[in-house]
Amino acid sequence: MTKKRNKSMIQRRLIPTYIFLIICSLISVFPLYWMIAAATNESLAVARGSITFGNQLAVNFEHLKNAVQGTLWSSMGNSFFYSIVQTIFTLFVCSIAGYGFELYHDKGKDRLFGILLLAMMVPAVATMVPLYGLISKAKLLNSVWAFILPGISTPFMIMMFRQNSRNFPPDIMEAARIDGLPEWKIFFKMYVPIQKSIYAAAAVITFMNAWNAYMWPKVVMSDNRAQTMPMFIANISSGYTVDYGMTMLGVLFCSVPTMFVFFVLQKQFAEGITGSVK
Repeated sequence: MTKKRNKSMIQRRLIPTYIFLIICSLISVFPLYWMIAAATNESLAVARGSITFGNQLAVNFEHLKNAVQGTLWSSMGNSFFYSIVQTIFTLFVCSIAGYGFELYHDKGKDRLFGILLLAMMVPAVATMVPLYGLISKAKLLNSVWAFILPGISTPFMIMMFRQNSRNFPPDIMEAARIDGLPEWKIFFKMYVPIQKSIYAAAAVITFMNAWNAYMWPKVVMSDNRAQTMPMFIANISSGYTVDYGMTMLGVLFCSVPTMFVFFVLQKQFAEGITGSVK
């Protein structure tokens, strides 16, 4: 009886906490709900602040396709292609860099890593002009390489992999070296499987950043055939009159892939961020 009473008392004490968390959850989810509801309404209803579902979803979708002359699906395909390629290259390059910074011993590696971290203090806008000059001289404009090259190796991702590499058991590496296993096999057959949670977390972050990128693709992608989804939505809104319902439908199309990726990998994402290794 005493245990039941204590349990009931604890549950009663947690009621205000649950109420507070429910309110915070509703506030967080409301923008997503409003975006979905606005995509089904006319522009005037959206401007008036309507939060109920309308019957204009099919009409807005037809307008969405016609307004940009059929570039919706090509923009979606470009965003998928660019984001996936950048995610693969970033995981490969940054994981090798983080692995080397943590598990190989050298006197100058900490100084080099400190210089690398200083690059995080430089705004991306400050490097945009020289990067554009390099990409232009290399004749890579309107290509996937123009999109992914500046983001393949980032100080944040290298630091993230280095911090998680500290959980990699060094005894396993030493035993593998004694057995004559090459360094590349140690990396791919032992390090990568153990660090799969951090790979999932890094994949989510990289994919979302690449998918939502707007400024850099706008600079290097002048051809409409190479435009991405954020550029597509910006083109919808650029006019004398803005159809808010159609714009919100475009935003919904742009948001669904990143939400899907996050929900699929949310468990691994949490494990990778906290630095846990299984």
